[in-house]
Amino acid sequence: MPELPEVEVVRAGLAPAVTGAVVRGVTVLDDRALTRHAGTGAEFETALTGRTIRAAARRGKFLWLPLDDGGGRPPLEAVVGHLGMSGQLLLRAPGAAPERHERVRIDLEHPTHGEVSVVFADQRTFGSLAIDELIPTPDGAPGGLGAAEASVPRQVAHIARDPLDPAFADVAFRRALVRKESAIKRVLLDQTVISGVGNIYADESLWAARIHPETRAADLATRAVNRLLGEVRHVLDKALAEGGTSFDAQYVNVNGQAGYFAHSLNAYGRTGEPCPRCGRPIVRVSFTNRSSHFCPHCQRVPRPTGR
Repeated sequence: MPELPEVEVVRAGLAPAVTGAVVRGVTVLDDRALTRHAGTGAEFETALTGRTIRAAARRGKFLWLPLDDGGGRPPLEAVVGHLGMSGQLLLRAPGAAPERHERVRIDLEHPTHGEVSVVFADQRTFGSLAIDELIPTPDGAPGGLGAAEASVPRQVAHIARDPLDPAFADVAFRRALVRKESAIKRVLLDQTVISGVGNIYADESLWAARIHPETRAADLATRAVNRLLGEVRHVLDKALAEGGTSFDAQYVNVNGQAGYFAHSLNAYGRTGEPCPRCGRPIVRVSFTNRSSHFCPHCQRVPRPTGR
C-alpha cells in the first residue's frame, strides 16, 4: 500500500498541473472508484464539472483538491482521494488512450499549462475519490501539507497529522506515548496518533533508532522518543528524495515512473540478509496481518517492567 512518501510524491506532481485549473469534464467509468462519495457517478460528474481547483493537499495517506466556489471565499468542498492498495493518479495529455484499470478521468484546463487530464486508475479497486465537505481544523493550522486554509475534509478529520506536517506537535506525540500500553510498532501504525508512516517506514525508522518493535510505547524515555521521531523524519525525507518505494508496477508517480527507495532499505523485506550495521541476519516475525523486520542484535528485546 502506498505510504506517506509515495502519496506526497503524487501530491507534489499534481500540484503545478491542477492548482488554478478548471474542470472541463469528468468521466466515471467505474462507480467502485467512488465508494467514499455520497452519490452516484453521474452526480459526481455534475458536481465537479466547472469547478476550479485551488491546490493539492495531503495529510498522511489522504490527498485532497480544494474546490473554489468564487467570490474570494474559502473553499467549502474538496475532491478527496485515497490510493488504497493499487490506486494511481496520473497526468495525461488530453485525448490520451485509456489507461489499464482506468476508473475516473478528470479533464482540466489550466491558465498556464493548457489542457491536461487527471486519470485515476486502480487495479484492485480499494482506492476511491469523493467530493467531501471541508471542516475547520481544531488547532487552527492549515489542514495538511500543501493546504493554505485551516480546514480538512470531514473524511480525513480523524487522521492525525503526519511527522512532515509543519503543524505536527512533537510534545503531543510524546505525551500520547506515555499513555500507550501497546508496542511502539503498533503505535506508529495508528493513524489517530501519527499518520502516514506505514509498515515499511515503521520498520526502517525503528531499525535506525535501534528500538525493538515490541518495546512498550510507554516505556520509551523522552530521549528515545526524540531519536525515533528524528529517524522517522529522516527516513521519510530520504524516501521522498528517491521517489518512494516501488516493489511492483502498482505504485508510480503522476508520470508513471517508479520510485527507487527499495534499494535503500536496511530492514524491511531483507529477511536473512546481513544487518548493514552489525552483520547479523535480519529477522521477520508476524505482526497482525503484516510482518516486522528488525535486527535482534541492534534492536534488543525490551526487558520486562514488572507492571
